[in-house]
Amino acid sequence: MSTENDFIHERSRGEVAAGLLRSTVAVRERCTQLLDRARVGQSAWFTVDESRLREAAGEVATITRRRYPKLHIPFHSRWRHFEAGGVDRRKHLEERLGHVAPQTRVHAMVDLTVVSVLLDAGAGPDWKYTDPIDGRTYTRSEGLAVASFHAFTAGMFSSDKLRPLQADAQGLRSLATDRLAQAFQVSESNPLVGLEGRAVLLRRLGEAMAEQPEVFTEVARPSGLCDLLVGDEGGITHTAEVQAHDLLSQILVSLSGIWPMGTSIGGVPLGDVWRHAAVRGDGPSDGWVPFHKLSQWLTYSLLEPLQWAGVKVRGIDKLTALPEYRNGGLLIDSGVITLREPATVHQVWHPGDEIIVEWRALTVALLDELAGAVRRELSQDEEHLPLACVLEGGTWAAGREMAQRTRGGLPPLQVHSDGTVF
Repeated sequence: MSTENDFIHERSRGEVAAGLLRSTVAVRERCTQLLDRARVGQSAWFTVDESRLREAAGEVATITRRRYPKLHIPFHSRWRHFEAGGVDRRKHLEERLGHVAPQTRVHAMVDLTVVSVLLDAGAGPDWKYTDPIDGRTYTRSEGLAVASFHAFTAGMFSSDKLRPLQADAQGLRSLATDRLAQAFQVSESNPLVGLEGRAVLLRRLGEAMAEQPEVFTEVARPSGLCDLLVGDEGGITHTAEVQAHDLLSQILVSLSGIWPMGTSIGGVPLGDVWRHAAVRGDGPSDGWVPFHKLSQWLTYSLLEPLQWAGVKVRGIDKLTALPEYRNGGLLIDSGVITLREPATVHQVWHPGDEIIVEWRALTVALLDELAGAVRRELSQDEEHLPLACVLEGGTWAAGREMAQRTRGGLPPLQVHSDGTVF
């Protein structure tokens, strides 16, 4: 029979483990463990072909030069998707905001970014979105971005009709799934993968903000995340700066309770962290591999709004590559990693399955190496071509193009998505 002391002990173990796993140092170190195993033939799922890394880098470099001929490459960010169709939606948002204080402007951009990123997971091959403004049709990540942009500017995530250009706890907590479906033009003939999971995630965000007034202030808006690090009621100062990893850490701590995936230790939610028996770590964190893909995607996507507000962002390369099916697909399609059993492509896997955990780990570790090879191909150094720009230039686009040529755009492995990981 468990006692209160047992519960406290287990909770304490969970807090220790979560603390160890909430860093990109842990992400890289544990992903590298699995890459090292695969390189010496100990992976049950994959082999690694070192000779194909340079070829993959050449493919990425070619696509990067085509997309950005002068190599003026922005960060990999949700804001690239807001530019879908060549439309400057940032400008449209600023026009809607009008003449407001800089703090008000960055608050709106941060709120939009957080909500849009949390809605951004694989849409599935059958969903599309038609922009009501110009009638253009978008799919996948771009479609999700454009749909979320219009939902945001229509005030869907705000509880205050007089202030539609915000997201707040009350507005998010009351978000009905069918209302989100309508905004995303979902129907029987236009299905969106993980719709319910996306709606749940936003409602949980609303709950988490309401429960943490010390972070999200009285109004309880996502922009409180950034205010805590770089500003106060007086606004953002001209000397404000933030370490990218500090922003990620704040996201991981403040939003730890929103993830519906169920991985936890001692009742402490871990988020995008998964078991792998071969991975070693300290104490109760042993056997766990952290990725924090959506949290890192959010961090990357918040960097530009902060920079536009005058904040100096430091330490961007402490963030890792994003372990999702475009970057991971690039490695499979270029032959850098190969499935031991080709038949595995016909199965549907779950995020916690060992093959998927390992695929994602190899993606993180190998993309650090691939980034160096891409820089050599482009005669750039790490300062001028950080990982965030390699991803944008880049690996994500190359993964998408290869998938389109090989499988009509589908990922190389089928993963059941709840709308929060892939």
